[in-house]
Amino acid sequence: MTRCRLYLITPPKLEPKVFAETLKRALQGGDVASVQLRLKDASDEDVLRAGEILLPITQKAGAAFILNDRPDLASKLGADGVHVGQEDGSYAQARAAMGANRIVGVTCHDSRHIAIEAAEAGADYVAFGAFFATGTKNAKTRADPELLRWWADVMVVPCVAIGGITVDNCTPLIEAGADFLAVASGVWNHPAGPDVAVRAFNALFS
Repeated sequence: MTRCRLYLITPPKLEPKVFAETLKRALQGGDVASVQLRLKDASDEDVLRAGEILLPITQKAGAAFILNDRPDLASKLGADGVHVGQEDGSYAQARAAMGANRIVGVTCHDSRHIAIEAAEAGADYVAFGAFFATGTKNAKTRADPELLRWWADVMVVPCVAIGGITVDNCTPLIEAGADFLAVASGVWNHPAGPDVAVRAFNALFS
C-alpha cells in the first residue's frame, strides 16, 4: 500500500497576500502532495491574481498546484492540474484544455459507477466524499470508508477522500486505503496552527 499524502484545499475566501504567509507556514510542516485553489464565488480576475501569488509558493515546496473547476483559467495560469466536479463541465473538456501531461481529477461523490467511468476515461485521480460533516461546502452525499477499501482493491487510479477531515477523525480513511486526504479547515483552523496540523497528519501517515 502506498503512503497516504495530504491534499490541501484553500479556504473558500481569502486575501492572497495574507494567505500566502499561512500557506508557506503549512508547507513548512511536512509533506504536502498538492494544493487546490478553490474560490467558488470569486471573479476570474481574483482567481488569477490568487493563482499568480500562490502557485509559485506551492511549486517551490514541491507540491502540485491544482485549480478547482476552471480548466480555462488553470491552463492560463500554468497550473499543474484542474479538479472538476459533476456540475463543472466534463472530464473530456478539462483534459482538452489541460493537455495530456497535466493532472485532471474528478469529483465522484459516493458513486462507484461515476468513479470507474472517470478512471477509464483517463482521470488522474477520483475524489470520494463527504466522509464527515463539513462547513466548507454543502455536501450532497455521505461516503463510507468501505468505498475507499473497495476502490483500493480493484483499481489502480489514486483516490482522494474529502469532507470534514481532521487529524482526529482521519485514521479510518488512511486504514481503508485513501491515497490522499483532502483537507481544508482541518489544517487552516487547527488550534496550534497549519504547520502543526500538517506535521500531525504526516505522523499518522507514517
